[in-house]
Amino acid sequence: MPSATLTVKGQLVIPKEIRDRLGLKPGDKLDFLPQESGDILMRPLVQDVSKLRGLLRRPGAKPVSLEEMDTAVRKRFGQR
Repeated sequence: MPSATLTVKGQLVIPKEIRDRLGLKPGDKLDFLPQESGDILMRPLVQDVSKLRGLLRRPGAKPVSLEEMDTAVRKRFGQR
């Protein structure tokens, strides 16, 4: 079973076997979720962009074109 040692600065190196299994790369962020059992679940915050599709969709709302978005941004920030 892979293990790690906590440094005096509160840092630890995730063993390569675990990094590989989670698909972690330098700069990735991790989420730590305390469980009722006392265990801590660690999971990467890395997500496939395709999972975000439809996240902001509002039923009945008309799709907005890029031109309409540009116009709204210019109007909001006073640019022409």
